[in-house]
Amino acid sequence: MTASQTPNTAAELRGAGLRVTAARVALLETVREGDHLGVEAIASGVRDRVGHISLQAVYEALHALTTAKLVRRLEPPGSAVRFEGRVGDNHHHLVCRSCGTVVDVDCAVGHAPCLTASDDRGFAVDEAEVIYWGLCPACSTEAPTSAP
Repeated sequence: MTASQTPNTAAELRGAGLRVTAARVALLETVREGDHLGVEAIASGVRDRVGHISLQAVYEALHALTTAKLVRRLEPPGSAVRFEGRVGDNHHHLVCRSCGTVVDVDCAVGHAPCLTASDDRGFAVDEAEVIYWGLCPACSTEAPTSAP
């Protein structure tokens, strides 16, 4: 963690109406430096920065940061929940069906909400969540294994 990150992160927490703690600063920076991290990986990153933190405290902080829209929660069907620091731009995701890799992909077309519903049924749509499924480059080139 660089000295320039912590004051900016603390200011963001304050600006979102959250109390600034070493654990919250470490958690937010861990999520932002990671790549669609799961809760265990986030907890490990926070522990590397500030020492002991309970898993429950990590869950509580993630909830607060998600509610404050400083962190985005992603839970592709059939996959564990993951968190990312890229928020506010309505981007989408590519998920590998084999290894579970998740990567960001910019909007499909145009401005947010990116996609226009065929029938919005009166909703004022302000966000679209799209998950593209397939095989990542590494998994799509792997030779199939034969059954014993």
